[in-house]
Amino acid sequence: MEVSRRKLVVAGATRGITGLAAGLSRGLAKEPSGGSAGREGKRDKEAEHEEEVSPAEDLMREHGALKRILLVFGESLHRLHANQDLPPKALADTAGIVRSFVEDYHEKLEEDYLFPRFKKANKLVDLVDVLLAQHRAGRRLTDTVLRLSTAQSLKNADDRKTLAEVLHLFIRMYNPHAAREDTVLFPALHGIVSAHEYDSLGEDFEKKEQQLFGADGFEKMVDRIAAIEKSLGIYDLAQFTPRG
Repeated sequence: MEVSRRKLVVAGATRGITGLAAGLSRGLAKEPSGGSAGREGKRDKEAEHEEEVSPAEDLMREHGALKRILLVFGESLHRLHANQDLPPKALADTAGIVRSFVEDYHEKLEEDYLFPRFKKANKLVDLVDVLLAQHRAGRRLTDTVLRLSTAQSLKNADDRKTLAEVLHLFIRMYNPHAAREDTVLFPALHGIVSAHEYDSLGEDFEKKEQQLFGADGFEKMVDRIAAIEKSLGIYDLAQFTPRG
């Protein structure tokens, strides 16, 4: 094209230049895949790809939600020990999220997709066995929290004592549980599956989340937890900053 342009300039062929410009305009208009529309579509696909969450990141951010649940349980435990008012709805809603989101979704992903792969590869088997036992123990604890998260139970001294013990056990177990998975199990996943299988796991996780919670399921769950934090006065992050 550069050679043609020089020839046209030398020849002074104004009509030729006009024709060339028109031809270029028509060519651009006929360029659905390579023109601006095509470039925009490519950018949209790239943005969509950038928003994809890897399996490990997906599980770790769900642990972030779990840590906020532990904060709610910690505040509930403090109020029980201090004989302060504890809204039963806040505790019941939190335990409900543990059951539906942590146990029936997050832990099921680990049990169905991760643990069998580690056992098949004969990697971290002892850790997987402990994690699985803790999942089962956690469900038993949640059963008790759900049962005692009522106005009547919170007025009963024995029930308050049992509830405090269960919340303590839940917090004590799940803090190291989540930390060990984040620092040992999840990083090791790359070493036992192929890159293709790793990507497929991410797609499986996303499908399961949408199936159970609809679009933006994780974000909706975080919003629910935030609402509970606000009801207990523990939402403001600044209050946890040491003074001095």
